[in-house]
Amino acid sequence: MYFEDDDVLGGTPKSRFIDIVFNANRNVVEGELEKMVEWMAAMELIIEEKCGLDVEEEVNRILHDESKKEQLEQKINSLYIEYMGKILSQSE
Repeated sequence: MYFEDDDVLGGTPKSRFIDIVFNANRNVVEGELEKMVEWMAAMELIIEEKCGLDVEEEVNRILHDESKKEQLEQKINSLYIEYMGKILSQSE
């Protein structure tokens, strides 16, 4: 799924996420960013411990695999939307 600037969100998921991060309550944003980094760290540990894979090598493989480009973009947009929701739900 590709997003254009005139979509329902008023921009791309990335641009809306950035707008929210820069305009929402700093404590809420800081808490969510900390959770994101913790999540990434845990995912890296799982990949290293359970799968025995080199995380950096695997990530680079996915980032440069043209056949995964659309799937990666969809996942990225999904994560932007998910974290927008988390930040906004705490900012009301």
